Amino acid sequence: MNLSTELSISIIIPVHNGGDSFRQCLSSISASISKPTEIIVVADGDTDNSWQVAAEWGAKVIRVEEKGGPAQARNLGAAAAQGDILFFVDADVAIAPDTINRVRLAFEKDANLGAVIGSYDDAPGASNFLSQYKNLFHHYTHQTAKEDAFTFWGACGGIRRDIFLAMGGFDESYRRPCVEDIELGYWLKTAGYKIRLDKALQVKHLKRWGMVALVKADVCDRALPWTKLILRERQMRSDLNLGWSSRLSVVLVYSLLVSLLACWWLNPLFYVAMIIILLLLIINFSVYSFFLHKRGFIFTLRVCPWHWFYYFYSGLAFVIGIFLFQNSRKKCIK
Repeated sequence: MNLSTELSISIIIPVHNGGDSFRQCLSSISASISKPTEIIVVADGDTDNSWQVAAEWGAKVIRVEEKGGPAQARNLGAAAAQGDILFFVDADVAIAPDTINRVRLAFEKDANLGAVIGSYDDAPGASNFLSQYKNLFHHYTHQTAKEDAFTFWGACGGIRRDIFLAMGGFDESYRRPCVEDIELGYWLKTAGYKIRLDKALQVKHLKRWGMVALVKADVCDRALPWTKLILRERQMRSDLNLGWSSRLSVVLVYSLLVSLLACWWLNPLFYVAMIIILLLLIINFSVYSFFLHKRGFIFTLRVCPWHWFYYFYSGLAFVIGIFLFQNSRKKCIK
């Protein structure tokens, strides 16, 4: 590859009934300072004519009649792409004016770079509490993570096309938005490729989160399949959501729950519960300081119980994931 010339970029967007968020996504690309070589939209079994919206914006459209999931859609887009760099963008994010240029420069400055990923910004599109909390927590997690990344990220991630094709793309057995991008990152690192987290590469998430959808996505689409991936690949890096503070917080949350329940019979355990709460606040001080700075005291007070609830169901999902993994292995042996 000749790095003396400007690298060409193909933007690939999988979409299923994208709605207004998808229009904002395309609009943000149109407003970019640096233009991509092509925009490829893979309409994954959509029923709201998202494919027609993409065509009106001048994108190359690939239509899939039956929904197959974002992994398959991204692979179809990659197979049709011509750019040196494949830049994957989710249909519910809006990129910044300099996003495409930052992706291009990352690869032009480092010939050894296999992939680059970004993060959500600190101004989520939806204004309700859960959307603000969820997206800001994601922003914090990525902004405090190591730049030498071990996962890929399909919402805002660039990868050299030749490397992507050599790796075989995303695992199409994932039929929902899941951990197919994390798995690709594991494969890339195992193969010796460099992945960089560019903390200045930020996109705005437009998705509105509700309680049921949030917990379902965290448990069914992230925690359970990620646990399976960790056990299968035997890789549990101390970074992102797997850091030591998160693991310890899971233990403390369950200890707090047991202590509060036992208070009905042993009143002194109330003081144990208070100590555990203090430890949770201390261990997660940087998280709560971040929310305090971004959204104020009242918002941060609302964050704490949700954050602890997140540790509760994440820990539960990890245990269930281990059980399911071991059970599947026994069936395979039989």
